Formats: sequence, structure tokens, C-alpha cells
Amino acid sequence: MSSLETLVDYFVNYSFVRYAFIVGLLIALCSSLLGVTLVLKRFSFIGDGLSHVAFGAMAVAAVTGLTNRMAIVLPVTLLSAILLLRTGQNTKIKGDAAVAMISVGALAIGYMLMNVFPTSSNISGDVCSTLFGSTSILTLRPADVTLCVVMAVVVLGIFLLFYNKIFAVTFDENFAQASGIQANLYNFIIAVVTAMIIVLAMNLVGSLLISALIIFPALSAMRVFRSFRSVIICSAVISVICAGTGIVLSILFSTPVGSTIVTADIVVFLGFWAVSAVMGGKKA
Repeated sequence: MSSLETLVDYFVNYSFVRYAFIVGLLIALCSSLLGVTLVLKRFSFIGDGLSHVAFGAMAVAAVTGLTNRMAIVLPVTLLSAILLLRTGQNTKIKGDAAVAMISVGALAIGYMLMNVFPTSSNISGDVCSTLFGSTSILTLRPADVTLCVVMAVVVLGIFLLFYNKIFAVTFDENFAQASGIQANLYNFIIAVVTAMIIVLAMNLVGSLLISALIIFPALSAMRVFRSFRSVIICSAVISVICAGTGIVLSILFSTPVGSTIVTADIVVFLGFWAVSAVMGGKKA
């Protein structure tokens, strides 16, 4: 059986493959839209910090035996996004220090809980799956897919509705505030949307690789394009294509889904970097 026939067979006969593909593309699209804003605001590692918080919340949910882990992971991550924004504005605790503090603390507490109160005999496997998303994307239920679709629609709706305000806050926050735009409010919206995307992406790439899903498409697009709109469109296209390609390759070659997607993002980034270098050389 050829690779194409194998792939078609998987998509036709296995619903979990279709679920993984749908969720993967939606998460990639949402991540790419927000990634451009986070990179330009030099706040890329908020994704890393919140992903570790989500890991800690996931550990708590596992220890307490909750069947619906999203019920605790989403509220905790959203609350952490709010606290991170507030703490980052404190002159005594800068933004990068706040991210590091919350990130390391949540990761350590989560890992400690999983060891002190083990929920299975394979703790290393559970931790690896949570950190790298090796299997969870292939165990999605219809309810998980529905939740992902709803949250993706909310994220896309917020981004499209407040596009001009987000654009202004991203490039010149002081000028935006002087123009009457409530910069703090839109920074809060950005933080909350980031938290929602982190929770969605936990099942796709795991908590350690989420930042790559957010950052790489944006950096790739910025190598070639200069306008905000062009970068966002290019970033979205790159992210969706890499996510789809990564999922397909992981199915065909039995590789970890999250790592395969991030590898595809890295390859594309190197390609765009080469194109940018050639274009720069010609201009010179």
C-alpha cells in the first residue's frame, strides 16, 4: 500500500485522525495570528510561562482525578495570564522576571505533584506526553473537538473585531494610549487570548513546544515581508501548512506529532531565512 493510500485509509476509517487534523489546523491558525503580536511586543515567552502553568494545572487535575481536566486547566491558565500581566507592569518585578517566576514555579510544582501522588505506574511516560504532546492529540473526543472549534472561533472573532486596536497597541503603545485607546485593556485581551491558545495547544505539541508554534511562523514571515497585514497572512499560511504537513508525516512515519510540526516550522524558517538573505544580497 502506497503512502497516499495509507493516508486516505487513516482519514476515512479513523475518526481520531480527522479530529487531530481539524484541531491541529485550528490551533496553528490561532497561534500564528497572535504570534506576530507577541513577537513584535517582545513578549514571546509569555507562551512559555503560561504553558508551564497549564502543565501544573494538568498535574493537579490528574492528581484529583478530574475526568474533565479542561475545567481546571483553562481557569487557572486564564488567571495566571491576568496575574502575569499585572505583575509584569510592576516596576519591582519586570515582565521577563515575572514569566520566569511563574513558569519555573508551576513546572516544579506540577512535576512534584505527579511524583508524590502518581496516577499511574508510568510517571515518566505521563510527563513526557504532557510536555511534548506525543499521544494526547490522537485521543481527542468529539467534545474536545467541539470545544476547540468554539474557542478558535472566539479567538479569531476577537482578533478580527479588535484588529486595528491590536495593531496600534503592538507598534506604539504610548501613542495608542495618547490617542484614546485603552492600551491596558487590549494588553489584557491579548494575554487572555494567549492563555486560551496555550490551553488548546497543550494537546497538539505539549507544554514545552508551544512557544515554537507561536514564534516560528511569525519570524519566518518577518524575514520576507514588512507590513503587519502581510506578515500576519503569511504567518497564518505557514503555520497551517506546517501543522498539516507535520500531522500527515507523523501518521505516515509514526513520529511524535508535536516535534514533527515544530521541525516543519524550523525547516520553513530556514528556507525563508535563505530567501531573505538572497533578496538582501540582490538589493545591495
